[in-house]
Formats: sequence, C-alpha cells, structure tokens
Amino acid sequence: MTTLAPVPPTTPVTGPPTRFRDLLASEWIKMRSLRSTPWTIALTIVFVIGSSAVATLADSAARSGPADFLPYDAYPPAGYWTLMLVAGSIGALTVVSEYSSGLIRTTTVAVPARGSVVLAKAAVTATLWTAVGAVIATGSFLVSQAVLSGRHAGVPLTHPGVFRALVASALLAPVCALIGLGLGVLLRHSAATMLACVFTLLMLPPMFTENDRWSAAVNHAMVSTAWKRLVQNWDPDPGSLGHAATVPGSWIVYALWPLLAVVLAVLVVRHRDV
Repeated sequence: MTTLAPVPPTTPVTGPPTRFRDLLASEWIKMRSLRSTPWTIALTIVFVIGSSAVATLADSAARSGPADFLPYDAYPPAGYWTLMLVAGSIGALTVVSEYSSGLIRTTTVAVPARGSVVLAKAAVTATLWTAVGAVIATGSFLVSQAVLSGRHAGVPLTHPGVFRALVASALLAPVCALIGLGLGVLLRHSAATMLACVFTLLMLPPMFTENDRWSAAVNHAMVSTAWKRLVQNWDPDPGSLGHAATVPGSWIVYALWPLLAVVLAVLVVRHRDV
C-alpha cells in the first residue's frame, strides 16, 4: 500500500506592484506593435506638409508686395483639418481597440488601478502626437518658406506671429488625440467614437457664427477656432472686437479640452466594471 506524501501548503505568488513607468512601457509597446500606426503617421505627415507646399504655390498674392508671414500658406486649413481627424481617431483607437478585442478585461485584471492605465495611455498618446505635430508644423513652415523665398516673401522664425503659429499647429495634434482618447473611454464603441470625433472637432464649430455674442462664445470654445486664431498674425477687425476670439482665450481652450477629456476619462473608468 502506498502512502501519499503530504502536500505542503502553497502560498499565492505575488509580484511587485506595477509601477507607472511599467504602464508607460506597456502602452508604448502596444502603440508601436500596431502596423497601421507608423504608416498612418507617415502618410499624414506627407499629406499635411504637401498641402502646405500646394497652398503656397497656389497663392499668387505672395508673388509681390512686402514680405509678410502668410499663415494659411504654411498652415492651410485643409491639411490641418485632416491632421485633427487622424490624431483624434488614433487617440480614440488606443482605447476603443482594447474594448473591441476584450483586451481591456485582461488589462484591468493585471492593473486594478484603472485610472493609472488611462493616464499612461494619455501620456504615451500625448508624447507621440506632440512629436508628430512638431515635425509636421516645422516641415510645413520650412516648405512654405522655401517657396516664398523664391518670391522674396519669406520670413524668419523670429517674425512676429510665426513662432506662435508654429507652436499652436504643433500642439493641435496632441490636443485632438487626447480628446479622441477621452471620447473613446466614454463611448467604448468604434463607430460612435469616430462619429463623435468628427462632429466635435470639425462639424460643430461651423454651426456657431460670430454674429451673436452667445454663438461666438461657443464658437471660440472650439479647438479648431482656437487654432485659427493662434495662427493669425493680424489683429481682428475693430468693429467685431466684441465677438472676436482672443489669443489668451485660445490658449486656454487648448489647455482645457484635453485636460477635461483625460480627467473625465479617469473618473469614468474608476466607476465602471471595465
């Protein structure tokens, strides 16, 4: 007869607590492992900078007259509306893709501190799109000035309003990406999040004109309106000062939208199961 040996009691294996930098590394690996991310970013860079070159070449007004900074040559709205849409969509996909695949359940089991997960996603997203935005804004300026220099209309970076327009255009990408991330956490559905991004970033601002004070106030609170004001290097029409966006107010809009999106996302995930 065989005697069974007593089984020693087992103790649960516990690892060291997850550090925030581990979450950052994890989110960066997720972002980098997606094949579509580098291709999307590369095509966006080429398209936006190319739109700046096309806008500058097509601007016949820059062929004569005194040298002046032409923001819509360096930063044409068509190219930067595309940048807003792409950045917002990629920011949303960093969250929505995990909900769609079910990976979010594994993530929340491994890291119960869901707020920290959202903050790590936001930090990686903001860093990536700040770098992309800086490359695009700098490239747009250099390309447009290369064309304008041939017409003796180029300006240096120290020209009034140039540096502000460059910084505002560079920050447009991370601002929109974080808004997309916040919408992704709130909606958790790909189609609904994409539609919300397009509506919030591009379709909603034109619905409010600057003819009435209340409508102008809503319009000035939009990211696209803030960007347009920051890249303008001329003063608004004195007759419309009461309804014109201001530069400090536009910077505040730039800060509040992503801040509210991330704070709201953190608060929401803390009160959900996943």
